Amino acid sequence: MELVPLIGLAGSIVVGRLSDKIGRRKLLMINMYILAGLTLLHLLTANFFLTFLLRIGIGLMIAIDYTVGNALLTEWLPKSEGSKRQSHLLIYWTIGFIASYITGSLIDGFGAYTWQIILATGAIPALITALFRSFFPLPASPSWLASRGKVKTANKVIDKHLGRNWGISPKLKHIKPVKSMSWTILFSKKYIRQTLVGGLFYACQAFAFFGISIFLPILLQSMNINNQAVSGILYNGGMFIGVLLGIIIFNRISRRSFLINNFLFSEILIGILALMPQISSILKLLVFSVFSIVLSSGLVLDYSYPTELFDIKVRATGVGTCITISRIGAAAGTFLLPILTDVGGAGLAMLVCAGVLLFAFLICLIWAPETSPKFIKNTK
Repeated sequence: MELVPLIGLAGSIVVGRLSDKIGRRKLLMINMYILAGLTLLHLLTANFFLTFLLRIGIGLMIAIDYTVGNALLTEWLPKSEGSKRQSHLLIYWTIGFIASYITGSLIDGFGAYTWQIILATGAIPALITALFRSFFPLPASPSWLASRGKVKTANKVIDKHLGRNWGISPKLKHIKPVKSMSWTILFSKKYIRQTLVGGLFYACQAFAFFGISIFLPILLQSMNINNQAVSGILYNGGMFIGVLLGIIIFNRISRRSFLINNFLFSEILIGILALMPQISSILKLLVFSVFSIVLSSGLVLDYSYPTELFDIKVRATGVGTCITISRIGAAAGTFLLPILTDVGGAGLAMLVCAGVLLFAFLICLIWAPETSPKFIKNTK
């Protein structure tokens, strides 16, 4: 059932296109109330089909924050700061990820209703977020307003929140108002490179991350490590350390170098585990821990890099499309890894992961454009 929210998240392409049409603020002011309501409905039904629909709806509401929230944040921050701040968001994402794992592990004693209560706990952070946005309303995006020819309105919004010393950039003042366009423009000559690189890097990363995080207990058992607590501590701890490491190095190397090296080292580490099954369990655990940290460090690029790839005209649609493609990778990892483990053992599953990461490495090596303002400036 945890695959179902991924289906909802795949609706990011629709959410992104809607955001580029009607703006960022409207969607972000309502989605968390809907998310809280849908989550609480888990308490009222155990029907499979209704639960399936609820999980898809929840995925769609989360997709709004993934897609629209990132676009709004980037459009309010200076170009040199936007991606840096986005990378910091992964700390909070990681804390939430670990908190959900701990919550699910601790809730017990409700018999057949336990799983419904676990799912319903998601309403608590959703409602807190919804109320916060109501008491401290989110501003509209000045960049989006300017791209629609509403420069005066954009300057009024900036004046209200930042003061009169700030205003729309000269570039946006003279931008031609965006006409309605099809999302297929992302596959035109102008955007095809950004769309494919953004989607494929994200999908390959999600394949390894979602697949191995969900089925790590199976893989550890295949390594003769049977303690279930080790599974949670190993992956969640590795992910947290990895995200911290990613934030530290985020602005110290170029985006392109970060992507290429992250996939290369991740592929080598998981490849060692796949091709050297005779090494000791302790060494396997050590290599897998390093793999977890390295792969997780690349998560800081998930929000920032796709956002930087696209201009204001198609940003939310572009980011939404990348997220949609990434959910295909996550779903593929979720389905394939347990099947591969059953057919050929953990070694086969890890070998396939290594192949996917190698593919991502080659895509980024050949196609990935540099998007960091700092490093683009240095190359001119």
